[in-house]
Amino acid sequence: MITPEIIARINELGRKQKEGQLSADESTEQAKLRRLYIDNIKNQVKVHLDSQKEHINSHDCSCGCQDKHHKH
Repeated sequence: MITPEIIARINELGRKQKEGQLSADESTEQAKLRRLYIDNIKNQVKVHLDSQKEHINSHDCSCGCQDKHHKH
């Protein structure tokens, strides 16, 4: 889970990088935190899309034909 503290640290490291003051350890930390953030966002999108897919597949057609695969 991405916390406000993680986002704050990502931003802090980004500012230090722009100023040219990022150490090797901080650069490694930044890469790990960015990957954590990206993976979290990708997971959220996947969960949302899976949820939408289940929602669509669980409803009968709105025209009353009861065909879940019918396209209008």
